[in-house]
Order: sequence, then C-alpha cells, then structure tokens
Amino acid sequence: MDHDRPYFFCGIGGSGMLPLALILRERGARVAGSDRALDQGRTAAKFDFLRARGVALFAQDGSGVTDPRQIVVCSAAVEETVPDVQSARRVGAQLMTRANLLAELFNAAPASIGVAGTSGKSTTTGMIGWILKATGRDPTVMNGAVMTNFVSPDAPFASALVGASGIFVSEVDESDGSIAQYSPTVAVVNNISLDHKSMDELRALFRDFIAKARTAVLNLDNDETAALVRPGALTYSLKDAHDIAPQPGGIAFTLEGRRVKLQVPGRHNVSNALAALAASRAVGVPFAQACDALEGFKGVRRRLEVVGQAGGVTVIDDFAHNPDKIAATLATLHDFPGRLLVMFQPHGFSPLAKMRAEFVACFAQNLAPDDVLVMPEPVYFGGTTTRSVTSADIAAGVRDGGREAFAFPDRAACGAALRERARSGDRIVVMGARDDTLTAFANELLSKLA
Repeated sequence: MDHDRPYFFCGIGGSGMLPLALILRERGARVAGSDRALDQGRTAAKFDFLRARGVALFAQDGSGVTDPRQIVVCSAAVEETVPDVQSARRVGAQLMTRANLLAELFNAAPASIGVAGTSGKSTTTGMIGWILKATGRDPTVMNGAVMTNFVSPDAPFASALVGASGIFVSEVDESDGSIAQYSPTVAVVNNISLDHKSMDELRALFRDFIAKARTAVLNLDNDETAALVRPGALTYSLKDAHDIAPQPGGIAFTLEGRRVKLQVPGRHNVSNALAALAASRAVGVPFAQACDALEGFKGVRRRLEVVGQAGGVTVIDDFAHNPDKIAATLATLHDFPGRLLVMFQPHGFSPLAKMRAEFVACFAQNLAPDDVLVMPEPVYFGGTTTRSVTSADIAAGVRDGGREAFAFPDRAACGAALRERARSGDRIVVMGARDDTLTAFANELLSKLA
C-alpha cells in the first residue's frame, strides 16, 4: 500500500471492490472511484455510504482519472473499452487488479487467514472475523458480503473491518486464478467443485495455495479437498458434529462435548462453523472461547436472509448462484414445511453455458415435486458475452427432469408469476449473485404481496 499516491477504483460498488476501498480509506489512503451502477442510478444508498466515508465518486467516463500518480484498481473482468482504463493509459497512471492489491495487503500482514473454496467463503470469513473480534484479537477482515455483526447505523455496508492486531482475514478467489498470488499463514479450503474453471485447473490452484501455508484447514466431506490433506493439516467433517438439530432460524450441534447453537440455519453452516473453529484454533483461540463467540454470529447478508412475511408467504433473499450453493439452500429450506417458489437469476451467460447440465441436474434433483422454479434471463450490465445458452434452456431441462419450471423475459414477469401462484405457507426464494438490485426486487415482492 502506497500512502503517498491516490487510489481510484473502477467499479467501486462491487462486492470485492467496496471492502478493499474501505480498508485503504480507513488506513489513511486517498480513495476515489466510479461505478456503472452509480451512472445508472442503482443502489444509491451504497454510494452515499462511500461518500460519507470520504470517498470521491465520479461518472465512469474517465473524468476521475487525470493524474499519472494515481493507482487505478480494476477487476480482472474490466475491459479495455472502459473509459477509466483508457484514461489511465492516456495519462500514464498505474493499472492494478483488485486481486493484486488485496494480495499485497494480505501478504504483508504478520498473520493471515485465507478462506478459499467454491462455496461458503463469505460466511466462513465472517465467522472467523467475528470469533477473532469477539475474543479481543482485533482483526482486519475483507469479505465479499456484508457481515451482520458489524452493521451499524453509520456502517450499513459492513463488508470490511479494519483492526490493529496484524491478523488479516480474507476471502480468496479461485475464479480468476488470483488465488495463486496469496501466501497465507492459515489456508482454509471449504470445498472444490466445478464453477468458473476446469477441475484440473482448480486442483492445481488449491494444491499450490495450501502448500504455501503454515497450517491448512481442509474439509474431509469434499472428495477434492480431502485429496489435498497433508501431514500437519487440520481437518474437519460433519461426522465430527453430533446430534445436529435444525431449528427455526438456526441449527445446533455437539462438538468435542460442547453443544453449539448457531443463529444461521443449514447443515452447510455447521460445516462452515467447523472450518471457522479450526482456523481460529490455528491462530491460538481456545476452543471454548471460539464456541462462545460463534453462538453470537448473526450471519452475512443475502444468505438465506428472511426479508419478511405477508399473507402467510415468507420472502427470502439468497446469494446461491452455483449448483453447490443452490443445493445447500434448497436442502436447508426443505428441513421445514412449506412449498418453495424459487426465482433464480443466473449470474451471467458464460456460467450458464459452462454449467448447463449441472444447473439442470441441481434443480431437477433438489426441488420438491410441488416446488416451482421461475427464471429471467441472466444478469447483464454491459460488455461482450456469448448467449449460447439461455434461461429457457435450463427451465426446459428441469421440466424434462420432472419438476415445474418456467423462463420469462424479465424479472417483472417472474414477480407476477410468483405472486399469482403464492398461497399461505409458501416461501418465495429470490436467488442469484452479482446484482445488488435482487434485494430491492425481494423487498418489492414483499410489498406487493402485502
């Protein structure tokens, strides 16, 4: 981190950009940024929050990049046609990827915990961050989701926490290969499954990631992760947790003779909790203290988050966007009675094409006979993409698998279909990623149901 140079974030409202910008700002750096969502008038509250933190915001037209001393931070997906990138090249400003900057901060920390895996990263990161904070260890936390425990009236978008202890906890992303840049003290791998890269690429990335760590924390319930076990690794499995008991609004289990009651539901969250407890143990947190703290963990936003209830219908907002996450969400909800009306908005045309068969199988196998799936087209905010597979292809495959599924041209039509079908006792689940307006859609559904 260079305190003498200003930073400019291209896409500063993104889930990976915003917390990183906040960490730099809290550490005294000058921070500015732009975002397509700001230009389009979406998620205004988020940008008001950034302004209140002293972050200068610009239109994404290149006007914010004028100084060759600026460090312009972009995601790996930002294209050369973006005006901010063109301005950076024109004035001679340094271009840096988000992953490069995060890895620089992470690797410089005296102690670091990197949380990796196809599913569960944000929740596990939040759990570890809360355990460390609640036990007086004052960590810095970089998360891709808002952590409910750290939300306050003046910090409604608490996806980052800046501490003074030298412990840095962060999600680590394999989707763009940037996981290769991190050298963690503790490497947590929840699971490995097909998502953005081929399985051979993923195996190599995760193997190298844990090889650099002092301690690896690995999930034995996932065959790919279990294959990475080495001497000295800390391992965990749901077989270690006894008397698992789903409860409304949470789940309880017994571990090493201690009864633990989580405020987040689902067996997948028991697994996340086991990972968090093992990682905390690796940095010296006594088991009993970690369990006490974990019971106070309130979750992260958009992970089975109940928006409200109207007319006997419960509306739930959820981040699930790949087959593993979707299966975990559906399994958790099926622990309790009530039909599921699911709106799944795919997070892009490319993932839809890459995992077409997996998406079809996931919904066909995990929806109950009376559940209903509706899908709009994938989220799209600009850029180049190939539309070889559409939501209609997925819905058709799910119908062939014996479940009720429909594709509609847009979310408005999906909302109308959900409201038309909803009856008392149903649960409407709004599912998808990379689109902050899904939460607004869920709230709008609730309002119209009322």
